[in-house]
Amino acid sequence: MTGFLTWWFTLIARFYLWRYEPRIVAVTGNAGKTSTRQTVAAVLAAKYRVRTASANLNTDLGVPATIVGAPMAVYEQRGGSAWFWLRAMVRAKMNALYDRNAPEVIVLEYGADRPGDIARLARRFRPEVAVVTQVGEVPVHVEFFSSPQHLAQEKSQLVRALPADGHAVLNADDLSVLDMRRATTAPVTTFGFGAGADVQASEPQMRMSGSRPVGMSFDVTAGVTTMPVLVRGSLGKGIAAAATAAIAVGRIMGVGMAEAAQALAKFTPPAGRMRILDGIKGSLIVDDTYNASPAAMHLAIDTIRHLNGRKVLVLGDMLELGTHSVQAHQAVGTMAATVADVLVCVGEAARFYETAAADQMAPDRIRRFENSRDAAAEVRKLIRPGDIVLVKGSQGIRMERIVKEIMADPEHAGGLLVRQSARWLAK
Repeated sequence: MTGFLTWWFTLIARFYLWRYEPRIVAVTGNAGKTSTRQTVAAVLAAKYRVRTASANLNTDLGVPATIVGAPMAVYEQRGGSAWFWLRAMVRAKMNALYDRNAPEVIVLEYGADRPGDIARLARRFRPEVAVVTQVGEVPVHVEFFSSPQHLAQEKSQLVRALPADGHAVLNADDLSVLDMRRATTAPVTTFGFGAGADVQASEPQMRMSGSRPVGMSFDVTAGVTTMPVLVRGSLGKGIAAAATAAIAVGRIMGVGMAEAAQALAKFTPPAGRMRILDGIKGSLIVDDTYNASPAAMHLAIDTIRHLNGRKVLVLGDMLELGTHSVQAHQAVGTMAATVADVLVCVGEAARFYETAAADQMAPDRIRRFENSRDAAAEVRKLIRPGDIVLVKGSQGIRMERIVKEIMADPEHAGGLLVRQSARWLAK
């Protein structure tokens, strides 16, 4: 059935693009895709009618469904019944024929689980602007590719698909991404924290309210213009990178830096991406449970390093790393030991966090559990007043279960955490 649905939604989406002629901005990468897609959409909404997915719909089916405005997010709530899909198909067809709120810009996310995914999506839905966020030395999904370089080559297919009058927006701080400028004849704008970036962010600083962090502040410079930027509700360099990419896209599409900064000040970061949440006993949770790659894990731990308080790191497996798994987990365990007062390891591969960290930490400061269900209640017992608690792991480990157990207001989990739909909660 999936094959038929993909074919049908692709057909309707291509008709929709022909009929309404929206501009397409596409985002890919191995970390930061969703945050970047959403910050780009927020910035462009200052000038255009913008459509983007309300969920992480970056597949052969999710991308065309986003284009036509099908209620795909409902899939998370009701499951994939025949009745649901019939209604989604009818809605898509009606939108294609008559959409009074047709967007001027559609911001899409293109995912790559296996070779050929990006090239196929870019061929079907060719972007005007292509944004590549980060590849990293050991990217997620690398087990399905012959090497990290092969995966980077796959991501570059988005840039290769650009027309000559399109525009590539590339992360200057990631050499694999920066090298993609060779893959296109379209103009290239770079973003990042390094001195060579066309749109350059200063080192982000935590914005504090008393002793508690509330977000990240930084300056963005492009040409002779420098603009202060504040993004609330999320921590770390990742959200600053996403916002900088969004400002770069905004400049290309006629959104001034002041307008972009105002839009970002009102932006609500996506769930599970270094989100700041109140925890039990007056603790502070940094919820980074959406997914995990080695680069993102190192970035999250380094962010916690700069916070004051007893630090509890709750780290789940990083999946889909193939032959790189053991080494990547050991490297994270070694780094975690330099930050954590207490380290909680969750999952099978997490034993490599444990063994690496044990070289620097006393055994009574390390715990390991087979799964997030077993870990949740024990983590609750470990927390003391004023603790800083980082929770992070790959999607399949379901680390958000732990966050729900230790958050101050679990009744609000549906609106604050990832994977809180009936479909996911039943798993």
